[in-house]
Amino acid sequence: MINLEICPFDKQYINEILCIENLSFTDPWSRESMEKELLNSLARYLVVKCNSQVIGYGGMWLILDEGHITNIAIHPEFRGIGAGNLLLQALISLCTAEGITALTLEVRASNTVAQNLYYKYGFLLEGIRKGYYADNNEDALILWKRNIK
Repeated sequence: MINLEICPFDKQYINEILCIENLSFTDPWSRESMEKELLNSLARYLVVKCNSQVIGYGGMWLILDEGHITNIAIHPEFRGIGAGNLLLQALISLCTAEGITALTLEVRASNTVAQNLYYKYGFLLEGIRKGYYADNNEDALILWKRNIK
C-alpha cells in the first residue's frame, strides 16, 4: 500500500533532495544553494514521502502577498502516483495559511506533464520568457494562480 505524507523540508533530507534534483533537472541546484534556501526567511519548502522514503520536494518564496514556486520535483521512479498533486495542494494550502493571494511559476515550454498539473489546479498562462533556460535556450511559460482562497 502506498502511503504519501507531506513534511517540512529539513536539513536531514538534503541528500535525498539533491539526488531527486539531479535526476529531474538539466541544471540542478547545488548543495550550497539548497542549504541557503533552508536559511532563507522568505522560502517555504516541503517534502513528500512514500512509506517514509523522501520521493519529492517543492518550494516557493513568499514575497508580500505573492508566492513564487521555485522547484517541484518527484523522483522518476515515483512519478504518476499522485505525489506531485499532493505536493502542489500542500503548497497552495500553505499559501492560504500565510495570507498569500497569488502564486506564480515558470515551467519549460516542453514540460507538458508539469503544465497539465498546474492547469488542473487553476494556473493560467500569462506570459512567456523567451530563452529563459540557459542549458538549451528554451522558453519558459509564466503561469499564475490568482485569488487563492
